[in-house]
Amino acid sequence: MFYVPLYFEAIRSRPVLVFWLAALAQAAVWLAVPMLFYAAPPGDLAQVLAIGHEFQFDGDVGPPLAFWLAEIAFRLAGLFGVYALSQICIVTTYWCVFRLGGAIVGRPQAALAVLLMVGISPFTVPSPAFGPPILTMALWAVVLLSYWRAVAEGRRRAWYVLGVAAALILLGSEAALILLGTLAVFTVATARGRAALERIEPWIVAAVLVGFLFLHLLWLEGAADSLTPAIERLREAGSAGPNTSAWLRLLTLLVLAHTGLAILVLLAWGIPRGSAAPLPALTRPAVDRLAKTFVGALAFVPALLSTIVAVVLARRAPIGGTAPLVVLSPLAIVLLAGESIALYHQRILGIAWAGLLVVPAIMVPAAIVLLPWTLGTDLTVAEPAAAMGKFFADSFASRTGHPLALVAGEIGPATVVALGAPSRPSVYFDDDPARSPSVTAADIRAKGAVVVWLTADTTPTPPADIKARFPGLIPEVPRAFARRVQGRLPLLRIGWGVIRPANEAAAATAAPAH
Repeated sequence: MFYVPLYFEAIRSRPVLVFWLAALAQAAVWLAVPMLFYAAPPGDLAQVLAIGHEFQFDGDVGPPLAFWLAEIAFRLAGLFGVYALSQICIVTTYWCVFRLGGAIVGRPQAALAVLLMVGISPFTVPSPAFGPPILTMALWAVVLLSYWRAVAEGRRRAWYVLGVAAALILLGSEAALILLGTLAVFTVATARGRAALERIEPWIVAAVLVGFLFLHLLWLEGAADSLTPAIERLREAGSAGPNTSAWLRLLTLLVLAHTGLAILVLLAWGIPRGSAAPLPALTRPAVDRLAKTFVGALAFVPALLSTIVAVVLARRAPIGGTAPLVVLSPLAIVLLAGESIALYHQRILGIAWAGLLVVPAIMVPAAIVLLPWTLGTDLTVAEPAAAMGKFFADSFASRTGHPLALVAGEIGPATVVALGAPSRPSVYFDDDPARSPSVTAADIRAKGAVVVWLTADTTPTPPADIKARFPGLIPEVPRAFARRVQGRLPLLRIGWGVIRPANEAAAATAAPAH
């Protein structure tokens, strides 16, 4: 008897239901995992919140919108709010891909494209670490959907949605010029695009975006300062080989991000070959040339440009992050598959999809529990942020009589301490003060601070660079913290010292004279 899985019938007859089940299931998984198992924020999230805490406008961190939104979400609902914000961006991206795919290849094949997105790594394990790439990914998806509606479908109001999303990208991502520039070139290079420019709406949007472009260029001023030496490095003899290797490494990382997607595609294509017949094909009408060109160009050109610029600027990751560059990958695969898509290995394919959804989520707590016992590996998300923040805040208050207002030192532990402290102190990025212009060395002297660093022993002597930057530092005996799962790891030791507020330090110096 011919077996047709329930999920396939749902894709064919209820694609909207399939979309919502897949998108919300993935969002629920990656909202629950960090809330249940992370003792400290993943990735650079602690730094994102430390920067956003100041709501700075002119910091040397690029466009600040993502930092501001992260801080707002944290103030409203703590880390749950930040993790939820990240998953809202993921679901928004999926929705836009589904609607764009529905307009191009029909809803059943669009649902298939969304299902493939579970196999792209930036949408899964790293997704709770909200930051500019996650926000840009969602906004870029909105831009792509709105552009298609405006240009291909002639919906004039879509231009204004596109304009709002494009303005937010300029406020939130250093890759904005690459993404929006590619779209602008595509518009000029295609007949339908040039025809769309004969209306008034795109010019209204363009005029408004000029102001946001000016702000964007101001935020990129710091990157421009490093552009000249970067170009000089490109002229050096022997630089071609290392630069080519760096570029190929970045491209390889982008390809590897699609590993799960590749597994699903190979299974659906019938590899390994078996005797089972494919499911009845999912068919669609022929897609016009504009749609193929649009998806192909916007899927590949930004990725190439962002990796090239990253090599020029000596970055270790694509400009703007990986997430925005893989938004159209599943839809491009569906387009390449043709007008009729037959799925092989029906049961295994369903199991593989569920595995890609669930297994990474299971591996996270398993790694937190097993790695400290087996490989002795320390995970950032296992650091006891709340205990660290409370200890240093209480210690500063007991010594000075003031709530802890500033934390400095090594950026990793400093941002975790600042996030866990009840008083929510600011972080002074003393190795790069331009990243925290609202906190200065004068503030450190006036308000006092706790300075922290990682250490392997109980010696209170701070590292030479910290000692040089903070001559008034009074070092204390390092504090040891236990993780939830300690395993064979040594205790997490944090060296620390106190800089007393100026009035307190003056009083302490004058006291012996009496």
